[in-house]
Amino acid sequence: MKIPFIVLFSVLLTSVLLTSALLAQDLSKGVNTEKKSAQEHNAWLKQRFSEQHKKLIPVIAVADMFYACNIERKVDPIDYQLSDLVLTMDENRLAQKLALCLGDDTIQSDVAINFGLLGCFHEQLAHLPKVERQQKMLLVNNAIHALSSNERKKSFIQCVTEQAIHYLK
Repeated sequence: MKIPFIVLFSVLLTSVLLTSALLAQDLSKGVNTEKKSAQEHNAWLKQRFSEQHKKLIPVIAVADMFYACNIERKVDPIDYQLSDLVLTMDENRLAQKLALCLGDDTIQSDVAINFGLLGCFHEQLAHLPKVERQQKMLLVNNAIHALSSNERKKSFIQCVTEQAIHYLK
């Protein structure tokens, strides 16, 4: 009686393990498919809205820079939402506000790029709870200071590109 039970148990266990392995494989394929689908969708968005994307990138870059600059230097008493700067503020007015905030620093300066990165990451982390967002922003700030100027510029370009895709959706 013990042998058939052990055989039955082994068959059932093998069946469960095989089913679990197949399910895990299917889930893995699903995750890869979803990731590939998201990448394809983003590529389609870039292609479909290429002109809008190209026009949006500089606006987002200036908005990110001004947003973080204004938080630190407080040249404008209004606490702007980044999305409002991108979507509703006149581009020339936004550029003037950034120039005023930067003062002697140019838009190409390390200071401006650092502000841009801070603004960009602020938006990316906006969905997190306040405490967690503050902790992550400290890590971002530390990482910014550890990167070379070229690495920060590349990171900023990549971040702004992702933001532009988000605004196109």
